[in-house]
Amino acid sequence: MKIIKRSGTEAEFDLDKITAAVVKANNTVPDNEKMSKEQIAVISANMRTICEGMNRALSVEEIQDFVENQIMNQRAFSVARNYITYRYKRALVRKSNSTDEQILSLLEFDNEEVKQENSNKNPAVNSVQRDYMAGEVSKDITKRFLLPPEIVEAHEQGLIHFHDADYFAQHMHNCCLINLEDMLQNGTVISETMIEKPHSFSTACNVATQAIAQIASSQYGGQSISLAHLVPFVQVSREKFRKEVAENFKQTGIVADQETINKVAELRVKKEVQQGVQMIQYQVITLMTTNGQAPFITIFMYLNEVPDGQIKDDLAMVTEEVLKQRMQGIKNEKGVYITPAFPKLIYVLEEDNIHEDSKYYYLTKLAAECTAKRMVPDYISEKVMLQNKIDKNGEGHCYTCMGCRSFLTPYVDPKTGKPKYYGRFNQGVVTINLVDVACSSGRNMEKFWQIFDERLELCYEALMCRHR
Repeated sequence: MKIIKRSGTEAEFDLDKITAAVVKANNTVPDNEKMSKEQIAVISANMRTICEGMNRALSVEEIQDFVENQIMNQRAFSVARNYITYRYKRALVRKSNSTDEQILSLLEFDNEEVKQENSNKNPAVNSVQRDYMAGEVSKDITKRFLLPPEIVEAHEQGLIHFHDADYFAQHMHNCCLINLEDMLQNGTVISETMIEKPHSFSTACNVATQAIAQIASSQYGGQSISLAHLVPFVQVSREKFRKEVAENFKQTGIVADQETINKVAELRVKKEVQQGVQMIQYQVITLMTTNGQAPFITIFMYLNEVPDGQIKDDLAMVTEEVLKQRMQGIKNEKGVYITPAFPKLIYVLEEDNIHEDSKYYYLTKLAAECTAKRMVPDYISEKVMLQNKIDKNGEGHCYTCMGCRSFLTPYVDPKTGKPKYYGRFNQGVVTINLVDVACSSGRNMEKFWQIFDERLELCYEALMCRHR
């Protein structure tokens, strides 16, 4: 059985230490107020039963809370008072220097709390360690100054979980939907360098991956992009290749009609689409952000996000290539094809691809095959989204979710009167411990809902702290 120390490291459960602490507190009171050896033995036995029954690693604070209750159950109130006073004094000492142990345990790769918080990070990497050390300072400031005591207490007791406290001290947001369309069509700035509108699909893919890396280094959650924002550059490449092919034929003296030129150019387009998709795939999983991890990126594949015609056919071509490359996987260090963690994929089911006689049904079959082999993509129903995501104009919308799979609420930009989703973000998460609510209710449904409402109020207060 394990416990989690205040530094975040795991240690073996040691009942002797608990017994010794009780004996030490017992020795601070007059003889007529002391507990007997039998009472102390009962406390020790009860503590073993309680801790083993939790079926998880308890924190030191949780164990000490249980010890207090056990001393009180023995009606040894003077002992309990001294035990509580000792805990309070030790807490004051720790508050004056509250991060040293955690940071040292990080450097020794021994901080279990941090490992459990984010499995996407490798604590042996230097950049990750630097991020974690900064995170420990942020968590310390958050607990001591930024959050109300009742929220901190509920978090430490496991009643709720205030996520990403290691970034809360800074004004950062969580997940976002990247407005890639604006960046690509109007140009953007990366590292104080002007990036103009791309002149090919492959360049657009490259700019997209650079934007993804920069954004990932400036937030702490996932990000989502849409293939619909990349696909206009397929036509840009097509027109460029047609000119190049015509010029090549002219230079070599080959006589070719426009149909032949277009066919040759289309071969180059397909090759460029393949290379562009591969670029996104490999750059996303090999790029390292400033916090030491690959960007948590989701790619949205929604045919109806573009008009009918050539651009929709191009979007279908890019979607097909994404699915094929994901089915193939990527090679690990041993040369074996594996499923990459990123990018995540989301495929929208719509009228054009759900019926066997529909034009793009082949994509849905390919997506299903990909799911069977690689457990992606995830699926969104256009029909359900249009029914459920209705804005104040009375219009339904289908759009991508965050990396955490939560959806932004429908929103109409008051400046334009139009719906806005891309370029928006959310501000973090607070989780309620439903298991604890159920256990605390003692199978009493009325009490369950009472506790549930109280905990939800705590969650609301914790969330509102992010807006103040």
